[in-house]
Order: sequence, then structure tokens, then C-alpha cells
Amino acid sequence: MKGDATALAEAIRTGRLTASEAMAASLAAAASRSDLGALCHIDADLGRREAAAADEEHRTDPDRFSSRPFGGVPTLAKDLGGPFAGLPVVAGSRLFARHRPDAADSDLGGRFRVAGLLPFGLTTAPEFGLSLASEPEIGPLARNPLDSMRTPGGSSGGAAAAVAAGIVAIAHATDAGGSIRVPAACCGLVGLKPSRGVMPAGPAFGNHLGGIASELCVSRSVRDSASLLSVVAGKTRGPFADVSLAEPKAGPLKIALLSETGPDFPTTPERSVAIEAAGRFLEASGHRLVPIAWSDVATMASASARLFYDLVATNLAALSETDGIDISLTEPMTQAFAKRGRALSAAAFWRSQTAGVLVSRNLWRLFDRVDVLLAPMLATAPPPIASFPSDHDDTDLHLNRMISLAPLATLGNISGFPALTMPFGADADGLPLPVQMFAPLGADRQLLSLAAMLEQDDRWQHRFPVAGLPS
Repeated sequence: MKGDATALAEAIRTGRLTASEAMAASLAAAASRSDLGALCHIDADLGRREAAAADEEHRTDPDRFSSRPFGGVPTLAKDLGGPFAGLPVVAGSRLFARHRPDAADSDLGGRFRVAGLLPFGLTTAPEFGLSLASEPEIGPLARNPLDSMRTPGGSSGGAAAAVAAGIVAIAHATDAGGSIRVPAACCGLVGLKPSRGVMPAGPAFGNHLGGIASELCVSRSVRDSASLLSVVAGKTRGPFADVSLAEPKAGPLKIALLSETGPDFPTTPERSVAIEAAGRFLEASGHRLVPIAWSDVATMASASARLFYDLVATNLAALSETDGIDISLTEPMTQAFAKRGRALSAAAFWRSQTAGVLVSRNLWRLFDRVDVLLAPMLATAPPPIASFPSDHDDTDLHLNRMISLAPLATLGNISGFPALTMPFGADADGLPLPVQMFAPLGADRQLLSLAAMLEQDDRWQHRFPVAGLPS
């Protein structure tokens, strides 16, 4: 039996434990693993109330309870995105440290609850999601449960640490520049950034960042991510037109295989070997490999990183000019990005956006020849704690540090195409060897289908059990 959220939901549904017992186990695990810094806010009373309500529904309306794929399963929301009613999102910043809990769910938060998930806390994220580590100045500092001296990634690093440690089996996550996929890759999890237009972003649309941000989860299995996607996707009510999710193609696929990331941001040999091994596995399963070179995607990767940079900077510039906002309360790196955004000319921003449009066009051209792109997720192992300091104002250095870890992370965000990461083996230190796959807009299920095939090879085992899951 898989140790995942689906298995935990089945145990609750069949009476092997109650939602209240599952919640108590998660709360106990959160307390015992406080050293990870994965959670920045816990509301135990909220969790217990939600679990009691789930148990009551299980007793009085078992059919409705059973219709929820994750009925009674504890979860955590990220301290960025959402929001989820009752949980005080502050985006890792003292700027909003006195923020009151939101009185209502976002559209996505409501759909998490329809799926049966019970949020009881918030996971650590870097201030405004500006890092591929999760070490906000206001704390706590998130650590990787596989190696506490390394980062769990960012910006959904707290979520990934909590899921990998088994505090919860699945957690909310957001991705504007790799922020679902990088932490999933660091911690040996599955992370899908859905296609643009698939996930609800309302009613405030405050986290869409010009269309590059998306929300879903980090999970311990492909089936968990696929199941949650099926419940929360679609009928998004803007700001983009709904994108329909296509069914996976039948028959052999053409898979572009990219195992390196160029001389400026090289991928370590063992991580390149993992990509090649995944390719050979898929080829043995009947698919056709089409090798490509870094030069085929280098311009797209560079333009994606630049537009991400400019969108973040202009977004923070706008925030800094908002009435009642004292940007001096933020970290030096945040202030530096805001300053850069204020200095960016409209013409320069327009050029950056135009280059981003061409990223989408050129990636479509690649997909005229192939069905899926298989490529590196991380160029190196998860770096040590403090590898992404925010106490300086060199935004170019900060961006280069992020690109060095995940050279292709922003490609999915800028193009809008779906991207998925999952572990495919472990290195000599027991750390995950992640792979990344991209597909055309709306082909999210194609990625999940291929990921399920790779998962069956069983090259990665979770180190920690899910709290509360019966053995």
C-alpha cells in the first residue's frame, strides 16, 4: 500500500481510523518535528473542529463523505496564495505580520475543502516567494527532512518539508517560477505546475502575477496529484479563459530528451544520468526518444528567467507604492526588487514581455515535433541552508543563484505550459534524483500518465511514514 493521502483517505473511509485521529496524529507530528521549521502557523483548535465535522459527516451522510477523494485528510496551506479561511497568510513578511485571518476561502481553498481536505496550519515560505529556499527573516527557517543542513527548496519549501516528513500526506503549494517543482524535487515528491487557465485564482486574483503563477500541491504520489487536480481544476472564472484538460494520447509518444543545461549552469553528472535513465525506461515502454541539445532551449530559458525577474520586480514596485504599505519593513532583497521595478522603463518591460510571448511560440514549435519534453529539474543537489541570503540588494546575483539550481524552472511559468517533477532514483547521499517533464497547454494528464509509468519502477522510497496512516 502506498503511504500517501489516498491511502490515508481510504483508511478513514473504511473506519480504520477517524478524521479526528488522523488530525491528532498530524498535530503530534508537527510538534515533534518542529525542528524542520516547516510550519509557520498552527491552529490546533481549527484542525480539531474540522476533523470533528468530517467525522460527523461520515456518520450522518456516508455517501457524501465517500464522494470526497480526501475525506478527513489533514493538510496545510502555504503562507502565500490561497487564502484558506481562518489562516493568517502573511507571505513570510513582517509587512503583514498583523494580518488577520481571512474570513473566506479563495475559490481554490473552497475546492480543497470539497475534496475533503482539512487545513489546520500554514507552511513556511520565503518573503513574497522570492527565493528557492524558505528562510524568511521573520522565521522559521525551513529544513529538508532528508538532510537538515540542506534547504527543502522554495518557495513552497515548508509544504515540501511537511509532506516529506509525513506531518501531512499532501499540502497546498504555489508556483510562479518553479516554487512547486523545486521543493518537490529537493524532497523527493511529486509536483505539478498546471497549465495556465486550469486552476481557479479568484476571487481577488492577487497571486496570478501576470499569468505566471499557478497553485496546486506537493504530494507523495502521482495518484494524489492527479486526484486533486481532477477535483479543483476548471470553471476558473478568469482572469484567463478556461483551458480544457485533454485525455492522454493513446499509443507511443515522441519524447524530446534533454539531459544537460549548458556550460553556464551545468547539471551534475548523476542528475543527467537520471534523466537518461528515465528516457530509457519510457523508451522500453514503447515511446520514442528524440534527443535535443541545450542550444534548442537556451534562448527560451534565458527569456523566461528575464521576464520572471521583471514581473516580480514590477509587482513589488506596485506594492511599494500602495497606500498604507511601508516597504521598509520588508527584507533588503524585497526592497531591492521593488527599487528595480520602479526603475524599469515601460519600453524595457514591453520588450521582456514580447520575448516571453516568443517563448510560448517557440515551445509550441518544439511540440509540433514531439509530445513531451523530458529534462532536468535541479542542476545540483539541494544546496545548504543559507545559500540564498536575502540580506543584500544584488538582485542579479540572487537570480543567478536560482537559475544555477533550476535552469529550466521558469520555462513552464512563462510559456503557461504544464510542468511536472518527480524523483527517479537517489544519489549516493540518499537525496532524490528528480526529472522534469513539460507538455503542451492542457496536456497535464499526459504528464501525470507518464509520471505514473515512471513511478511504477519504484526507484524512490519515502523515508518517513504518513502521520496516522495504519501500517
